Amino acid sequence: MLRQWIGMLVLASLLVPTLAIGQEAPVPLPRRADRMPAGIEAAPSAPAATTTDEAAADEVPEAAPDVAAAAAEAAAQIAAITTPQPVTLVAKITEQGGTLPDGVTWRVFETKTDASGDLILAKKSEDATAHMELAPGNYVVHVAYGRAQTTDTLTVAEGENNKQLVLDAGAMRLSALATGDVAIPINLLRFDIYTSGNEGDRTLVAQNLSSNDIVTLNAGTYHIVSYFGDVNAVVRADLRVEPGQLTEATLYHKAAQISFKLVSEAGGEAIADIDWTVKTADGQTVFTNIGAFPSTVLAEGDYLVLAKRGEQVYNREFQVQPGPAKEIEVLTAVY
Repeated sequence: MLRQWIGMLVLASLLVPTLAIGQEAPVPLPRRADRMPAGIEAAPSAPAATTTDEAAADEVPEAAPDVAAAAAEAAAQIAAITTPQPVTLVAKITEQGGTLPDGVTWRVFETKTDASGDLILAKKSEDATAHMELAPGNYVVHVAYGRAQTTDTLTVAEGENNKQLVLDAGAMRLSALATGDVAIPINLLRFDIYTSGNEGDRTLVAQNLSSNDIVTLNAGTYHIVSYFGDVNAVVRADLRVEPGQLTEATLYHKAAQISFKLVSEAGGEAIADIDWTVKTADGQTVFTNIGAFPSTVLAEGDYLVLAKRGEQVYNREFQVQPGPAKEIEVLTAVY
């Protein structure tokens, strides 16, 4: 029976490396008492040696070295499989371009997911050339450079591991003017960038960009929205980013800055503490404010402004033409 047990133990020890190749961490070698096959109990301590016992005892030293050697070999193979290996990651804008020198963020994920279904983050680096150590196995590598990003798989094997990702990216710089090449104050201008496609399918890529900001993007077509002020001066355009190139575009707004004041005579001093309301021609309220000299940006079109002072309301119809800033006076004497 002892020979049978030793033979089974050697076989079990040799199977350990095969089991350790799976994704889960290898199970430590069991204690000797745990190695007994099911249904067989460990033998009690032997009494004074008999002739039969002496023969059995003589056989043990011959087999024991084989068991120890097999267990040592299995442990060495397990250690080799799970020891972290060196990995080097580099990124390029285009296949023909050089490696990026800075501004890169790397994230390496395991292929297993957590309880919420997300991939488990294994490593992160903000070095342009990332050097890290990972246990052999399969991973997902994500690299971001500005708003450009890409993902690829990575298989880590024993020895040096090198991976290069190509972002296939370009850049975009936006600016805007009011019709007539009128400069727009930078604090009144902003841009949002969306993916292309139908309005319901677009995804926001970059938000609240200032004029002349340079943003890195994956090559492709994007939907641009330019806001002049906070009311209704909005311009949209579809622009394409080419790999390795800077796309520059100027958008034109048919709008103007408009300021208001309530005066008792033309060119007079603005009256304080006025409640202002601006409505479009179809009656939609687009602007409200309280003060002596409010200002806003309006798209070209016809409007009605109401100036309330106490219980008295004064009004005036006016038209916005795109171009330089304009001042609208509301006279108390007229009404």
